[in-house]
Amino acid sequence: MGHSLKCSFIILIIMLMLPVYSPLAAVMYPDRPMLPNDQLQKETMIIVVDERSFSKAKRMLKERYPDIEIRQQYQTAFYGFSVEGRKRDLQSLLNEPFILHASPVSTYEPNIEESVPFIGGERIRGYFNEKGERLTGKGIKIAVIDTGIDYHHPDLRRNYKGGYDFVDGDRHPMEATEKNGATIHGTHVAGIIAANGKLTGMSPDASIIVYRALGPNGYGTSEQVISAIEQAIIDQVDIINLSLGNRVNSPDWPTSLALNQAVKKGIIAVVSSGNSGPKTWTVGSPGTASKAISVGASTPPIEVPYVTLSGYHKQIPILPMHGSAKWDLEGTENIVYAKLGEDVDFPKNVRGKIVLVKRGKLSFTEKALNAEKKGAKALLIYNNVSGNFAGQLEREVHIPVASISKKDGEWLRKHIDNKAWLKTVYQKEEDTLAEFSSRGPVTTTWEIKPDVVAPGVEIDSTIPNGYLALNGTSMAAPHVAGACALIKQAHPDWNPVQVKAALMNTAKPITRRDGKPLRSYEQGAGRIDVVKAIQTNVLIYPSSITFGQIYSTEPRMQKQVRLTLDNQSENERKFTFLQPEHRNGIQWKLPKTVQVPPKQKRNVVISVDMTPSLFKNGIYDGYVHVQSGEQTIRIPYLFVVNEPDYPRLMGFEFGLADAENTFHYELYLPGGAEEFGIALYDPDTLRFISFLDWQRNVPRGLREKNVNIKTLNVPKGIYKAVIFAKKGKKEDKIETELSLNPEILKNE
Repeated sequence: MGHSLKCSFIILIIMLMLPVYSPLAAVMYPDRPMLPNDQLQKETMIIVVDERSFSKAKRMLKERYPDIEIRQQYQTAFYGFSVEGRKRDLQSLLNEPFILHASPVSTYEPNIEESVPFIGGERIRGYFNEKGERLTGKGIKIAVIDTGIDYHHPDLRRNYKGGYDFVDGDRHPMEATEKNGATIHGTHVAGIIAANGKLTGMSPDASIIVYRALGPNGYGTSEQVISAIEQAIIDQVDIINLSLGNRVNSPDWPTSLALNQAVKKGIIAVVSSGNSGPKTWTVGSPGTASKAISVGASTPPIEVPYVTLSGYHKQIPILPMHGSAKWDLEGTENIVYAKLGEDVDFPKNVRGKIVLVKRGKLSFTEKALNAEKKGAKALLIYNNVSGNFAGQLEREVHIPVASISKKDGEWLRKHIDNKAWLKTVYQKEEDTLAEFSSRGPVTTTWEIKPDVVAPGVEIDSTIPNGYLALNGTSMAAPHVAGACALIKQAHPDWNPVQVKAALMNTAKPITRRDGKPLRSYEQGAGRIDVVKAIQTNVLIYPSSITFGQIYSTEPRMQKQVRLTLDNQSENERKFTFLQPEHRNGIQWKLPKTVQVPPKQKRNVVISVDMTPSLFKNGIYDGYVHVQSGEQTIRIPYLFVVNEPDYPRLMGFEFGLADAENTFHYELYLPGGAEEFGIALYDPDTLRFISFLDWQRNVPRGLREKNVNIKTLNVPKGIYKAVIFAKKGKKEDKIETELSLNPEILKNE
């Protein structure tokens, strides 16, 4: 690379959402002081900081709290650290203004497995391949490119078949266990694929080949990941799972290109789409790889409690707190308001009633104990900032305690009166798209990603020395990798394109919670159904269509796409194309009916006549439906008009270069820029100091540059930086803090 930038091409941003959003999670917040007992006992905790405070928080942790060890760093789903220290030290740390909240790292025994049977993983084991073998993934080799695994784990040791450690350069790809960088991610991913013990994964008899490309703290470079992909090709694995990525929405990022090459070699590549949702254009590389199967996260069946207030139809979702009694209320209960939940805040008679209090001042535990002492039947704590939150009580409380959002809490408070009563209703939710799941489409190629979605919320799996429930597209991708193993065992002659088509052609479309349909670039073809994917004997590919980019100033045009109709059955099959939903400005020309002989393929062309002047800027998508017998195949399509609202810059990194007093930065410009710059300001007065870089008409792609502080002619120090890129009518900015002090950066 020619420089020593610590973050250079860092792509191991593992697609994991820590369990702070799960009712199972043990979550701590700074407004909850710790109890005085066991102050010398060590604990491990996740602390979350503001993105702009990340570097500063890291320095302050090392300088002010030398007895607290940083175990891991996070810069994907949130910005923060995993730290270990004594309770009294952590108590002091929680008072720091840069901490948004903190959550202890806890291990749980697995609950009833929901996700694997939900998508057909258990039902399909009653099916057999042509050799008479039950479909369990037997004989299929799956590469897990990740943080390594705990190959001594009782649920994984039978399936582990070796691998390589590209971090330490040996043949022992074990998870990092040292205090400053322990990892669990790869073990969790491997368990979803092929656990065979207390837990049962998607393909419990598959062989797991492990390539440790991500080291302590869960970080790795493009070079390590690409080396692992190359080794997987050499070792002739059948499937690669990559539950990792970055925030660069680029189809030509090196890891995306490497995955495409693996697919060309006959390997099925499965990759996480990312955890940067719910906005569009958030899918990151290598989830942008055209030939890979990119996976978003959906919910398996989850029982969600809601409360309703008498006289109103509004349903308020609640998050029960870990450490309290089970929220299993069924009747109607009176509700009263008790301010912050201090002893003096409670009305005279709260016995047998639900109490509503506001978060703040007291710990959750203190609020709950006060409510229990007053005889309350249950406690609702509403947030003091926008949004929902999850929480944990530090000691057991014998009444149910749950949290609600600030908006819902303020609504309840406004409508409570002496006659008000509250009722709990329970709804089983499934097949909803996780808020954190990254959305497409892909810049430049304008392809639809993710391709499919799979369960990625509250997924129990293996971790070193135990089990844990985690959320993330990291958890969704291995469901699909395991499903691919079952498909491959059932159809050993199918190539990666056919396996991908089987999953997409049979996927179930999912909707929003309000019943409205999701866009194609949010869910792809939909949530996978393993049974249908294995049973299908007709395939259409490519399984999604892009017509690319058009400009409203262009004349009327025609665009064409070639599809392959693949009849895998023993009988002739008829494919009937249905006209898509009408849209002004586009006229479809589709083959009406095509007969395909048994075990044969037919290529057909579909075309569209477009009138660009009838379209406004933006993304246009929908589905082409094809009927074959009782099966209806949905093929998502997409095109963009003019320069849509994609981010004009991504993936900014900054650090030391090799030469003395020299810094290196890199970023990605997905569409190029008419004007680009990095402006430096005094952090206190916001006075403009200088440009670190400035350029017009910058081409698309990775931009990187070395900058010598002497040539720049600014004093060493910390600056507020505004990175901006403009193209068309849109200008994007990233505001961050940059240290132009080599001594500080060397110590980070």
